Amino acid sequence: MKVRSRPMIAHNLHDESAFDPTRHVEKILGTLDGGDFTVACWEPGQVSPNHCHPEATEIYFCYQGGGVMRTPDGETPVSPGSFIVHPPGELHEYENGPERTLLFRVRYGGDKTSHAIEWRGHPEWTQSPENIAYFENNPVADDQ
Repeated sequence: MKVRSRPMIAHNLHDESAFDPTRHVEKILGTLDGGDFTVACWEPGQVSPNHCHPEATEIYFCYQGGGVMRTPDGETPVSPGSFIVHPPGELHEYENGPERTLLFRVRYGGDKTSHAIEWRGHPEWTQSPENIAYFENNPVADDQ
Protein backbone atom coordinates (compact mmCIF):
# COMPACT_ATOMS: atom_id res chain seq x y z
CA MET A 1 0.00 0.00 0.00
CA LYS A 2 1.34 3.39 -0.97
CA VAL A 3 0.76 6.25 1.46
CA ARG A 4 -0.42 9.42 -0.25
CA SER A 5 1.70 12.34 0.83
CA ARG A 6 1.23 16.07 0.50
CA PRO A 7 3.83 18.66 1.36
CA MET A 8 3.72 20.15 4.84
CA ILE A 9 2.34 23.67 5.16
CA ALA A 10 4.22 25.99 7.51
CA HIS A 11 3.77 29.66 8.39
CA ASN A 12 5.05 32.07 11.03
CA LEU A 13 2.17 34.18 12.39
CA HIS A 14 4.46 37.15 13.05
CA ASP A 15 5.72 37.09 9.46
CA GLU A 16 2.17 36.79 8.10
CA SER A 17 0.57 39.45 10.31
CA ALA A 18 -0.96 42.56 8.73
CA PHE A 19 -2.63 45.26 10.81
CA ASP A 20 -5.03 48.01 9.73
CA PRO A 21 -6.13 50.85 12.05
CA THR A 22 -9.63 50.97 10.49
CA ARG A 23 -10.67 47.30 10.80
CA HIS A 24 -9.32 43.90 11.75
CA VAL A 25 -7.50 41.95 9.04
CA GLU A 26 -8.23 38.30 8.22
CA LYS A 27 -5.44 36.94 6.02
CA ILE A 28 -6.20 33.48 4.64
CA LEU A 29 -2.89 31.63 4.62
CA GLY A 30 -4.11 28.57 2.78
CA THR A 31 -6.79 25.98 2.18
CA LEU A 32 -6.86 22.23 2.72
CA ASP A 33 -9.61 19.69 2.10
CA GLY A 34 -12.32 22.34 1.82
CA GLY A 35 -11.28 24.25 4.94
CA ASP A 36 -9.09 27.30 5.37
CA PHE A 37 -6.61 28.63 7.91
CA THR A 38 -6.11 32.30 8.65
CA VAL A 39 -4.22 34.76 10.80
CA ALA A 40 -6.61 37.39 12.18
CA CYS A 41 -4.91 40.63 13.24
CA TRP A 42 -6.57 43.08 15.62
CA GLU A 43 -5.63 46.56 16.76
CA PRO A 44 -6.71 47.61 20.29
CA GLY A 45 -10.48 48.00 20.66
CA GLN A 46 -11.48 46.67 17.24
CA VAL A 47 -14.76 44.74 17.10
CA SER A 48 -15.89 42.14 14.58
CA PRO A 49 -19.34 42.08 13.05
CA ASN A 50 -21.82 40.08 15.13
CA HIS A 51 -22.21 37.24 12.66
CA CYS A 52 -22.59 33.53 12.03
CA HIS A 53 -21.49 30.93 9.49
CA PRO A 54 -24.55 28.71 8.97
CA GLU A 55 -22.65 25.80 7.44
CA ALA A 56 -19.09 26.06 8.79
CA THR A 57 -17.34 25.42 12.09
CA GLU A 58 -14.92 28.18 13.09
CA ILE A 59 -12.06 27.67 15.56
CA TYR A 60 -9.95 30.51 16.99
CA PHE A 61 -6.67 30.06 18.88
CA CYS A 62 -5.23 33.13 20.62
CA TYR A 63 -1.52 33.46 19.95
CA GLN A 64 -0.94 36.92 21.44
CA GLY A 65 -3.05 39.71 22.93
CA GLY A 66 -6.67 38.92 23.68
CA GLY A 67 -10.14 40.25 24.23
CA VAL A 68 -13.68 38.95 24.66
CA MET A 69 -15.74 36.60 22.47
CA ARG A 70 -19.50 37.15 22.77
CA THR A 71 -22.28 34.74 21.83
CA PRO A 72 -25.97 34.74 22.72
CA ASP A 73 -24.99 32.55 25.70
CA GLY A 74 -22.54 35.06 27.20
CA GLU A 75 -18.96 36.32 27.13
CA THR A 76 -15.73 34.33 27.17
CA PRO A 77 -12.35 35.93 27.85
CA VAL A 78 -9.77 35.24 25.14
CA SER A 79 -6.08 35.23 26.14
CA PRO A 80 -2.87 33.66 24.82
CA GLY A 81 -3.22 29.88 24.76
CA SER A 82 -7.02 29.82 24.77
CA PHE A 83 -9.17 28.63 21.91
CA ILE A 84 -12.85 28.95 20.99
CA VAL A 85 -14.93 26.62 18.80
CA HIS A 86 -18.04 28.07 17.13
CA PRO A 87 -20.34 25.37 15.75
CA PRO A 88 -22.17 26.08 12.49
CA GLY A 89 -24.77 28.83 12.90
CA GLU A 90 -23.60 30.22 16.25
CA LEU A 91 -23.87 34.02 16.36
CA HIS A 92 -20.59 35.51 17.64
CA GLU A 93 -18.68 38.77 17.99
CA TYR A 94 -15.07 39.37 19.03
CA GLU A 95 -13.97 42.57 20.79
CA ASN A 96 -10.23 43.07 21.05
CA GLY A 97 -8.61 44.21 24.28
CA PRO A 98 -6.00 46.95 24.88
CA GLU A 99 -3.14 45.45 22.84
CA ARG A 100 -2.54 44.08 19.36
CA THR A 101 -3.85 40.55 18.98
CA LEU A 102 -3.05 37.64 16.69
CA LEU A 103 -5.66 34.91 16.42
CA PHE A 104 -5.16 31.75 14.37
CA ARG A 105 -8.44 30.67 12.75
CA VAL A 106 -9.49 27.40 11.12
CA ARG A 107 -12.81 27.07 9.27
CA TYR A 108 -14.16 23.82 7.89
CA GLY A 109 -17.43 22.21 6.89
CA GLY A 110 -19.76 23.61 4.29
CA ASP A 111 -20.02 27.06 2.77
CA LYS A 112 -18.03 29.59 4.81
CA THR A 113 -20.31 32.52 3.99
CA SER A 114 -21.06 34.70 7.00
CA HIS A 115 -24.23 36.62 7.83
CA ALA A 116 -23.93 39.72 10.03
CA ILE A 117 -26.70 41.14 12.17
CA GLU A 118 -24.77 44.21 13.45
CA TRP A 119 -21.29 45.71 13.65
CA ARG A 120 -20.78 47.81 16.77
CA GLY A 121 -17.24 48.66 15.69
CA HIS A 122 -18.45 50.49 12.58
CA PRO A 123 -21.52 52.71 13.15
CA GLU A 124 -21.68 53.55 9.42
CA TRP A 125 -22.19 49.85 8.55
CA THR A 126 -25.59 48.84 7.18
CA GLN A 127 -26.95 45.35 6.91
CA SER A 128 -27.11 43.95 3.36
CA PRO A 129 -30.42 42.74 1.89
CA GLU A 130 -29.02 39.17 1.97
CA ASN A 131 -28.26 39.45 5.69
CA ILE A 132 -31.67 41.00 6.42
CA ALA A 133 -33.36 38.11 4.61
CA TYR A 134 -31.18 35.54 6.41
CA PHE A 135 -32.11 36.81 9.89
CA GLU A 136 -35.79 37.20 8.93
CA ASN A 137 -35.77 33.50 8.01
CA ASN A 138 -33.50 32.51 10.94
CA PRO A 139 -34.43 34.82 13.83
CA VAL A 140 -32.26 35.04 16.92
CA ALA A 141 -34.22 33.64 19.87
CA ASP A 142 -35.68 36.29 22.23
CA ASP A 143 -33.91 34.74 25.22
CA GLN A 144 -30.54 35.13 23.50
